Amino acid sequence: MAKRKPIIEFQHVTKIYSGYDSKVIALNDVSLRIFSGEFIAITGPSGSGKSTLLHCMGLLDRPTSGKIFIEGKDTSEITGKDVALLRGKKIGFVFQSYNLIPRLSVIENVILPGLIIGRKRKELEKKAMDLLKEVGIAHRAEHRGVHLSGGEQQRVAIARALINDPIIILADEPTGALDTDSSKDIMDLLKETNRNRGVTVVFVSHDPDIARYGRRRIEVVDGKIVSDRRRR
Repeated sequence: MAKRKPIIEFQHVTKIYSGYDSKVIALNDVSLRIFSGEFIAITGPSGSGKSTLLHCMGLLDRPTSGKIFIEGKDTSEITGKDVALLRGKKIGFVFQSYNLIPRLSVIENVILPGLIIGRKRKELEKKAMDLLKEVGIAHRAEHRGVHLSGGEQQRVAIARALINDPIIILADEPTGALDTDSSKDIMDLLKETNRNRGVTVVFVSHDPDIARYGRRRIEVVDGKIVSDRRRR
C-alpha cells in the first residue's frame, strides 16, 4: 500500500518576530503533517502561536527557519509573485473580520481571487453564483457587503475561499464575531463543505464549543504543539 502523502508539511518550523529590542518566538521547532480531507481545529491560549501557525500554512507569514511544503513543493524555494500564485490556486482563506471589500458587490467580492490569478470574469461569475447558492446567499449577490449581517458576510467569505477550488481552507477564528446561532450555522457550513467537496479545512478557535467540531485537534502552547489528537 502506497504511503499517504501530506498536502501540507512543516519541518522544524520556527517563527520569530523581532522589534524594539525584543524577540517573540511565535512558533518553536514545529513539525506537522496535514492530509487531504481532514477537518482540523487549532486551539490554545491567547498568544500561543495558533494564528501564526495558520498564517505560515497559508504563506501569509514565512518561517524564520525550517521548511514548509505544499503538495511536496518546498515553499522556501519560491518568492514574490510565485508565492502569491501558489497561495491563490491552492489555499482559500476565511477571517474573523470577513475582509470583504465594501465598495464591491457580493459577487464581485467572491470572484476577486480568481481575477487575481488571471481567470476569465464570465467563467468566474457563473461559478460564483453556484457557490453563493451552495452557501445560501445567492439572493444577496448584487448587495454590498456592508449591508449584510455578520453571518451572511461569513457565508460570502466561504464562497470566496472556494472560488479557485483550493486544496485547503484556512479559517482564523471564523465565528469570533458571530452570535451563537450564526456560529453554529457557519461551522455546519464548513463541515458540509469539507464532507461534500473533500476540501481540507483547518480552523483556529479559542472557543471549546467551536473546537469540538474538529475531527483532529491540535493544541498550541508557547509556540509548540503540545497535543495532536484525532477523534475516533
